[in-house]
Amino acid sequence: LSNIYAAANRWDDKSKVRKMMKDRGIKKETGCSCIHINNWMHIFFVAKDTLHRQIKGVSVELNRWSEKLAAAGHVPDTSFSMYDGEEEQIKLSLTQH
Repeated sequence: LSNIYAAANRWDDKSKVRKMMKDRGIKKETGCSCIHINNWMHIFFVAKDTLHRQIKGVSVELNRWSEKLAAAGHVPDTSFSMYDGEEEQIKLSLTQH
């Protein structure tokens, strides 16, 4: 429900749902992304993952590709973002998700 409110830009309602979940001890499952390379499954949890053993190299590579995309004229679509904040911070979150 909180993601539905976020998608509709109803940030106050999203906050109320998340507070209610916290008050009731309900925890949202952490999101993750997976990629299979050379018979090895790499799993990354949320944008601020620090658990992966190669996270520094992955971050450098993501930043390099983000810069290449921006130089080619790509602009991230922030209209579907589940984040509330400044446009540049939302773009950064999307490039590292």
